Amino acid sequence: MLATRGLTWRIGEVAIVDSVYLDLAPGEFLGVIGPNGAGKTSLFNLITGLRRATEGRITLDGQDIGGLPPHRRARLGLGRTFQESSVFGSLSVRENVRLAVQAHRGGSMALWRRAAADREVAAAADAALDRVGLAHRGTALAGTLAHGEKRKLEIALLLAGEPRVMLLDEPMAGVSAEDVPELVAVIKSLTGDSGRAVLMVEHHMDVILELADRIAVMHHGALLACDTPETVMANPTVQEAYLGESL
Repeated sequence: MLATRGLTWRIGEVAIVDSVYLDLAPGEFLGVIGPNGAGKTSLFNLITGLRRATEGRITLDGQDIGGLPPHRRARLGLGRTFQESSVFGSLSVRENVRLAVQAHRGGSMALWRRAAADREVAAAADAALDRVGLAHRGTALAGTLAHGEKRKLEIALLLAGEPRVMLLDEPMAGVSAEDVPELVAVIKSLTGDSGRAVLMVEHHMDVILELADRIAVMHHGALLACDTPETVMANPTVQEAYLGESL
């Protein structure tokens, strides 16, 4: 579904992302780990078009998307969240998602529009909120949500775009320990029968081990290993570079 071939981003002589080869199959959950500065978020920026690769290719369903701007990639089914929470705090939770649905469908923001279209947007927004467990918080101002709830809202915004490939950049960052299991359950539900694939950067190893079908390990911009969790955890090179001898 998604593939990178020799994906590289250089600034001068320094390779921030260094010849990365990755494949993501339909319905697969691929975790990405590595120390700070390993190039994980930079890899996401290249895949989603926020940065332009200096070498290599990115394909989505076999189509080369490397030359497309971010919004074109999103239209083709590539969606993403960011490390820092970003929602419209002065709007309600439901209004946030309604705007995301309208943006995805290209609907008019004009005052006068078809009532049926408005009902369709509302239904899609409510379905996204129900999917992440926020249906009961629809009327609350987004700015009043707890951090874990904001993370759920960001996933609802992502679902509003009907992505086939979802890139989650450290969704557990800043989330309290008691909220982690509920957020993990939401993320776990994102693949399954839909065929949707997930690529997730995360520092919480327990979360990665619970969710991931495979784990990719980045180190100094390069891909150090990519295999099943059990194989990666047992890899002495990975242990030396990142996980530590105790693991």
